[in-house]
Amino acid sequence: MGENLRSNPVPARRLGATGPEIGVMGLGCWAIGGPVIRDDGHTIGWGSVDDDESVAAIERGLDLGVTLFDTANVYGRGHSETLVGQTLRGHDEVLVATKFGFTVGDEGDATDKLRVQPAEIRAACEASLRRLGRDHIDLYQLHVGSLPDAAADAAAGTLEELQSQGLIRHFGWSSDVPPQAARWAARGTCAAVQIACNVLEDKPEFFELCEKTSMTALIRSPLASGFLSGKYGPDSRLPADDWRAQETALGWGDMFRPDGSAEPRWLAKLDALREVLTDGGRSLVQGAIGWLWARSPAAVPIPGFKTPAQVEENVGAIRFGPLPAGHLRRIDEILGR
Repeated sequence: MGENLRSNPVPARRLGATGPEIGVMGLGCWAIGGPVIRDDGHTIGWGSVDDDESVAAIERGLDLGVTLFDTANVYGRGHSETLVGQTLRGHDEVLVATKFGFTVGDEGDATDKLRVQPAEIRAACEASLRRLGRDHIDLYQLHVGSLPDAAADAAAGTLEELQSQGLIRHFGWSSDVPPQAARWAARGTCAAVQIACNVLEDKPEFFELCEKTSMTALIRSPLASGFLSGKYGPDSRLPADDWRAQETALGWGDMFRPDGSAEPRWLAKLDALREVLTDGGRSLVQGAIGWLWARSPAAVPIPGFKTPAQVEENVGAIRFGPLPAGHLRRIDEILGR
């Protein structure tokens, strides 16, 4: 596989209005954190992990030119941050994005308890810096999808202070609530909004906002939590320690049922899209990523991974570039939008 992000045909993206140029794709590091059990007994992880394989996958991403890795303090209760920090040590050219907002690590296992007061944000930032082994965070993101206006304003003010002190370079909000993202965009200091978006679940209002305000749209769940890989069918079952197989929602998507099987309604939609997404030799994964690049110049997908092979397939999307405009129109027709 000779292609990589250093020689890609997709127009370059920038982090916010004034930030550095970043690759057209990053890698999301939730899955490599391993399972975490909440107080209510539910898992918020992607099943068991092999740290050696995770390291090999990160290193493969580096080989292929990936320069943005997105993690969070709750991924594996800090394990993902630690693993990312250790593997990227010495790679100062690589941007690390992480998140805050929930209880983590030795504070306990209840990752649904908010930690968004100014002192809590500072403490979380310092803890993430220690785990990452860095003196600054390139992109620090609020992980709580929605907050009252006063709390949101206070959090943004704290992030601006951390920015002025050099502890973070840029900040953003992981939120699927348009008014929340718009509130921070109006400050003129927010560089990015992270949204769950994919070919099955478009977010036109966010793309319009990001293009208007020069914020970067980091796309989590670009493969619909793995559904768009095409490897799940009516008889497949996810492992019990995978969050997708639990009777709980993390705020987006319903492609899987509580028993770990794929949802038939969505399987039918994927089958209808298969021909257009795989046109020209693309895999389903590469077609889904190409849709995002074609959808907006602000879009930077950050697909997750567990193995080097998954990283290679994700990055392999650059060989094909964005889907043609006609393909996007056909997809909208198929999905009735």
